[in-house]
Amino acid sequence: MKFFSRANYFSKGRVGRSETKRTLFQFVFAAMANPHFKGFLDGQIYKGNSKAVCVPGLNCYSCPGAAGACPIGSLQAIIGSPKYTVSLYVMGLLMLFGTLLGRLVCGFLCVFGLIQDLLFKIPTPKFKLSKSVDSKLRYLKYLVLIVMVIALPMFLTNKFGMAPPYFCKYLCPAGTIEAAFPLIAKNPFLRETIGNIFFIKLSILIVFIISSIFIYRPFCKYFCPLGAIYGLFNKLGIFRLEFEESKCTDCGLCEKSCKMDIDVRSNLNSAECIRCGACIKACNYGALNSLVGKATKVAQKNKSEKMH
Repeated sequence: MKFFSRANYFSKGRVGRSETKRTLFQFVFAAMANPHFKGFLDGQIYKGNSKAVCVPGLNCYSCPGAAGACPIGSLQAIIGSPKYTVSLYVMGLLMLFGTLLGRLVCGFLCVFGLIQDLLFKIPTPKFKLSKSVDSKLRYLKYLVLIVMVIALPMFLTNKFGMAPPYFCKYLCPAGTIEAAFPLIAKNPFLRETIGNIFFIKLSILIVFIISSIFIYRPFCKYFCPLGAIYGLFNKLGIFRLEFEESKCTDCGLCEKSCKMDIDVRSNLNSAECIRCGACIKACNYGALNSLVGKATKVAQKNKSEKMH
């Protein structure tokens, strides 16, 4: 018991240091994705050439500091356009990001993910939903993707064949906090046009802010359509996790460290894994590793043993 407590102590220390480094990286990337600080002072949206390129994470196009476009917003804009129904460019970027990184984007390269992480750091009692409820709610993000991002812009159009970005307009909390607040604060005429949609979006944002203090990343877990897309690549992508069963002592520290509530060893490359690396750092015996490419360490070891 004393040995386990000491191992648990060192495990928590490594996880804590890793989490601090990840948070710093998130801040750096958030600044890189939103470098136009003058836009926040002027209340103006940057419209330079870089806006034609999508950033990997959920970062609102209308954020005054944003240098690039949001992939979900771009996808809806194309689907809701009378001229196009499918954008090979946007789909290609999503597949590229998914293949290379999977949901590592969620863990390291998403501004709204960072906001939720910071809210969860507020020292309050933390809660987890029961497994039966949690597992069912996880399917909501796929429903949001299919209905709000794809189906509604495709079929619910006006007489000109155009459709608004339904997810951005009616649900996305990232747009409210990253774009609506700074733009309304600096533009009096926008304040005069505030209507019911804004207050609906504000209410949704408040719900996510409060819930993020007590539950880890509720938007990512249950509602994010971008996470739903990237999650499909977790088992197929270049960046993956590997479990060496021979090194495992069945201590369970990997599962205890996982804030996304994944059964790490039985569902190693789960669609819910955001690649934060906590489980790897929690393991005292190196049973978990992150790998790039198809040739994993275990596969290489087995191949080497067969050759000898």
